Amino acid sequence: MAQYDVYLNPLPNARSSVPYVMDVQSALLDQLPTRLVMPLSRVGSDSPRLPVNLCPAVYIEGEALSLMAHQAAPLAARLLKTPVASLSHRASEVASAMDAVLSGF
Repeated sequence: MAQYDVYLNPLPNARSSVPYVMDVQSALLDQLPTRLVMPLSRVGSDSPRLPVNLCPAVYIEGEALSLMAHQAAPLAARLLKTPVASLSHRASEVASAMDAVLSGF
């Protein structure tokens, strides 16, 4: 598993609002049975009220989504199958979003 890889949300009941999750956990922790993931949400993707540094917009397969750093949560690694995309080119924005969660704006 690679940090910043994007996966289809393994929770079918949540896919209508959160179609994908992104692995944000460092590869140094690959031996753990869980991965820290951020939801990529349809909800709020067109809302000007979401703080851009906390919820940057991303595009996966042509769809605009919001990266929801404040909703990052652990997920069993075994549930994450084949990645559909990588957001490694947006690593600094992801780190800034996590920093906003941890230390404020």
